[in-house]
Amino acid sequence: MAKFSVSRQKALLRKYAVGVKFLMILSSVCLIVLCLPRQAKFRYEFEKGRIWSQKDLVAPYSFAILKSPQQIEADQEEALKSVFPIYQLDAAVEQQQMEGFKSDFDIKWANSGISEKLKNVHLKAGQALLKHVYETGLLTLNAKYLRHSENYGITIVNHNVAVEKNTTGLYTKEKALAYCNAELNRYSLVDKAFMLDVLQNRLQNNLNYDDKLTRKLENDVLENLSTTRGVVQKGELIVTKGTVINDEVYQRLQSYKQSFEDNAQTNGDHKLVLLGQFLLVCIVVLLLVVFLRLFRKDIYYDNRLVGLILLVITAMLATLSWAIYVQIPNLYYIPYCIVPIIIRILFDTRLALNIHLLVILIAGFFVPNSFEFAYYEITAGMVSIYSIKNLLRRGQFLTSAVIITLNYFVAFVGISLIREGNINSIEWGEFLPFIVSVMLTLLAYPLIYAFEKAFRITSDLTLIELTNTNAPLLREMAFKAPGTFQHSLQVANLAENAIYAIGGNALLVRAGALYHDIGKMENPLYFIENQSSGFNPHDKLSYEESAQIIIRHVRTGVEMARKANLPETIINFIRTHHGNTRVDYFYQSFLKNFPEKFVDENTFRYPGPIPFSKETGVLMMADSVEAASRSLREPDAQSINDLVDRIVSYKLNQNQLKDSDITLKDIETIKSIFKRMLMSIYHVRIDY
Repeated sequence: MAKFSVSRQKALLRKYAVGVKFLMILSSVCLIVLCLPRQAKFRYEFEKGRIWSQKDLVAPYSFAILKSPQQIEADQEEALKSVFPIYQLDAAVEQQQMEGFKSDFDIKWANSGISEKLKNVHLKAGQALLKHVYETGLLTLNAKYLRHSENYGITIVNHNVAVEKNTTGLYTKEKALAYCNAELNRYSLVDKAFMLDVLQNRLQNNLNYDDKLTRKLENDVLENLSTTRGVVQKGELIVTKGTVINDEVYQRLQSYKQSFEDNAQTNGDHKLVLLGQFLLVCIVVLLLVVFLRLFRKDIYYDNRLVGLILLVITAMLATLSWAIYVQIPNLYYIPYCIVPIIIRILFDTRLALNIHLLVILIAGFFVPNSFEFAYYEITAGMVSIYSIKNLLRRGQFLTSAVIITLNYFVAFVGISLIREGNINSIEWGEFLPFIVSVMLTLLAYPLIYAFEKAFRITSDLTLIELTNTNAPLLREMAFKAPGTFQHSLQVANLAENAIYAIGGNALLVRAGALYHDIGKMENPLYFIENQSSGFNPHDKLSYEESAQIIIRHVRTGVEMARKANLPETIINFIRTHHGNTRVDYFYQSFLKNFPEKFVDENTFRYPGPIPFSKETGVLMMADSVEAASRSLREPDAQSINDLVDRIVSYKLNQNQLKDSDITLKDIETIKSIFKRMLMSIYHVRIDY
């Protein structure tokens, strides 16, 4: 009854897990579809300079031909030339300055030393000059309008009455002083130096530039500009098959595309557009699920990992949708390569490439120039994945960023040359979004850390930190059990080279090898590699007690690892590195010395489990081979060869490797590497 209850509980848990997985997948699809912009997709892809390979395209309805951005810019520049800047006339300035002139004149006259009889002549001359300048108009020229000509037309507004004039007939302060200087030469009785000294402080602008009103006038002119230049009538040929898409044809096609999308948005059924998007996203997500089910069952059956993958995909597409909604200047600012980098670091290369391709497929329906977009981002994604295939140091992120940028640059130049056919026509400023995108891709580093903590995943970055021999546990082992520490280093080298040759996570194997024997720190002297004085504590123990102390280092290692918060993937190496084999030395000693006694074999057997991956299987063999090699009295090529063959055959005969997914071909490769490395370690000369 109890067994039935337990099995029923497990079945319910499996059923519940399947339901949760289905709910996560459906939620992800719905969220992606809800985020995507509701727009119909134009069926044709075209680029300037390419040949139109489709059938003859005839206009199904009349539509206006849009002006190109260059034409619109030229029209705007021409239109702005017709807008005169507006200056407001401040009539009060003349009265204020005339009164100020009279006051200054009286003060300075007293100390001028000029005859009092000439005072009235000087005063009237100055007033006449000021009156003329202010009636003509005094202003400061605007640098914005001087770019086109030294003189420009302006509109003077006085009490809502506008008058157009040219700056040629108006005064600046410098021109006004020059005018006064010239006019004063006509007055023989006037002291010119005295008058200029009084006048120069009373030349203030009475015409002031009205920037707000001028800008409003300019905006009105720009808004009234037509963005079209002609009409394509219904039934008229837009482009014929085999025609090179030149500027004119390109603009007609672009106009048709815009008209099509506007009509679809206005007259199309949004529910059908939504249904189409739902179907497309469903296909992509289901392909991902099928890939996981066929090739990564470990991820497929772990809802936590499936949820993480769906979260990354949904977040990326939601970001793209947001960028389209807010109409950022260029969609290439978005760091698309951040997805394959995160998935590669957290999982593997195949999954990263698969997910990146699926994300780009969906994104391609909502970005302009889909083929160009797909080429840029697929190649960049592949480069980002390949450049960190074996992550051994953090600096590889920067190296990867440089390589991605180089890929973007080469692709940008290539596509620009195809489109323009002229290197001088390349708009180098358009490459800036790609640089920003690569810089934002570096955000993958903190995001990976966050995902590791939130979803309890061990990435290569964590493994890099763990393999640092200055890590707390390794430093403690080097002090308490130096022989075991050296053994672990040698095992790490053997296992890392072997797994690299047969295909696997070399960094994971190295980390697992370094920590697999940490349990020996509890009783280091009970293990032969730490015995240096010749004293063996096992001499005072029974064979059963000795075996239990040796076996206990696995359980103790697991406890120490969990206390130190080591990842579960590392703990798996500690649990499986002896599988469920026997401690044969003490077992055989017991049988030899007590043949008449009953022996419980489980007393001398490790609890297991046996290795269940390539990495744990390779570590088991490397551990046994390295430990056994220390017992060789006179290592030579033959003895090392026999030792490796014997150890590996024993593991196979004991069924220790049946779950580790290692083929017989892999076994031969592993043995060859072990033999070669051990011969190198023991300086054995190889006879050829």
